[in-house]
Amino acid sequence: MNIQQLEYVIAVDDCRHFAQAAAVCHVTQPTLSMMIQKLEDELNVKIFDRDKHPVEPTPTGKQIIAQARVSVRYFRQLKEMVMQERTLTGGSFTLGVIPTIASYLAPILLHETSRAPHEIELVLKEGTTSQLVQDILHGKIDGGVMASPLNHPELVEHPLYYEKFYAYVSPKDPLHKEKKIDLKKINIHNVWLLEEEHCLRGQVSRLCQLKQEAKQQHFEPTRYQSGSMDTLMNIVDYNGGITIIPEMHAMGIPEDRQENLREFAHVIAVREVSIVVSKDYVREALLQQVINMIRAIVPKSMQNPELKKFIVAL
Repeated sequence: MNIQQLEYVIAVDDCRHFAQAAAVCHVTQPTLSMMIQKLEDELNVKIFDRDKHPVEPTPTGKQIIAQARVSVRYFRQLKEMVMQERTLTGGSFTLGVIPTIASYLAPILLHETSRAPHEIELVLKEGTTSQLVQDILHGKIDGGVMASPLNHPELVEHPLYYEKFYAYVSPKDPLHKEKKIDLKKINIHNVWLLEEEHCLRGQVSRLCQLKQEAKQQHFEPTRYQSGSMDTLMNIVDYNGGITIIPEMHAMGIPEDRQENLREFAHVIAVREVSIVVSKDYVREALLQQVINMIRAIVPKSMQNPELKKFIVAL
């Protein structure tokens, strides 16, 4: 049983003629007759008395038709509601953000949304990628800003921007004298990393290991694992070594520490940042509004889709 069959039944009841009902439904008469016959077979009952002219519903058919009209009316109301939701540009949107993005994106986003009136009530929540994915799937948040691609079958990703990776090098490290850092020269045992739960750690590890394979070095965790990039940078300042940070975070570093930033030689490495929603998310217009808000505060140079080919896998 499906809505289309119920609509055909109602059309026949209105027209009391199969050919006229088929014309109203924009289908051929054999198609309409076959679909109604299938419904009658499924219910094991005759809905229409075809021997009468014009066609009349059977006593049981009258009850079925009455219920069909209610069902179709509610179905159409549901479709109208969904269409309204799709085009609605205002309302509340709960947005999750992973920590390595929230540290710089959240303050700017909150500042910009407070400067001018908006139809959107934006609620920000910080969490790891795995936490946000579960919150999206369980309907606890509307979407999440995180590194991608995740390639999750139940999620849809909308790329926002691409940010390059930079090395933050201690003046105590021999590589500080280099204008650009050759990844092959990095001693990965001197790289300070985020905790295991952060996807950025995996990208940094992969980035370093790809260039260390020739040396057959085995990657081992550092002595201290932090949940904060600012903490890692402070550790580098006082203890030496290197950490690797994304471009947006690098842009917020004070001028007196900018001299410790280095690009990588012979390689472009970026991470893709996307807003991720459930594949069943309906409020498309509201989502586009949030996407536009985020893109408005991200440098245009970082929104070039050509950078996608330089993504470091998660």
